[in-house]
Amino acid sequence: MADDPLDGKAALVTGASSGIGEAAVHALARAGAKVALASRREKALSAVAREAEDEHGAETLVVPTNVRDEDSVEGSVERTVEEFGQLDVLVNNAGLARGDSVEDMTTGEYDTMMETNVDGAFYAARAAVQHLRETEGNLIFVGSFAGKFPRPFNPVYAATKWWLRGFAHSLEGNVGEDGVAVTVVNPSEVRTEFGSAYGESFAERFDEGEVTEPEEVAEAIAFAARQENSTVSELDLYRRDKLAGF
Repeated sequence: MADDPLDGKAALVTGASSGIGEAAVHALARAGAKVALASRREKALSAVAREAEDEHGAETLVVPTNVRDEDSVEGSVERTVEEFGQLDVLVNNAGLARGDSVEDMTTGEYDTMMETNVDGAFYAARAAVQHLRETEGNLIFVGSFAGKFPRPFNPVYAATKWWLRGFAHSLEGNVGEDGVAVTVVNPSEVRTEFGSAYGESFAERFDEGEVTEPEEVAEAIAFAARQENSTVSELDLYRRDKLAGF
């Protein structure tokens, strides 16, 4: 662990209470990083933090956060820096999806998705980038297959992920000269509770081995976070038959 580039580094993971975020906490902690865990579900965060401490001997910090609230996000970034003394990695993972067609989606549902997937990612990046400049750190966005290809059954979700990629790569061009790396990790289906808000979750829909596991995405996140001189600009993790028929 002492030879790992992440040893002693400080990371903040949004959406850390389950799924890809939870797996990312473990992957970063296993590599020796100090990890701050952010989401709205404080009880679940605390459980994930205890597991990371017990299994990896990691230093953790629970920062209950509503990514739709800019003050909440800014406060969580500042608490992380105060506790750990620096910020080396931000994993911008929090997000949600609905499968409604455009004509069936209410304005409230639209606002919630946009505020979570778009505004939340912006708030976190804005608050973190000054600290990442100081450490020449890594800013990692969890995107989606839906951010690269049309998604007829949930176009608004797809649009948020297209926005995320455009924002991330444009920001990459903006802060690269300051030594900040920006990465987008794009999974297709991941076997998590994701999707449960509009019906069957991916964990219920797919058996183990059928699609990507959250731990595989987390390892891609950790790989990007380990880079000290280069930028892993984009990583795609698709199930092996995903592009069949394209």
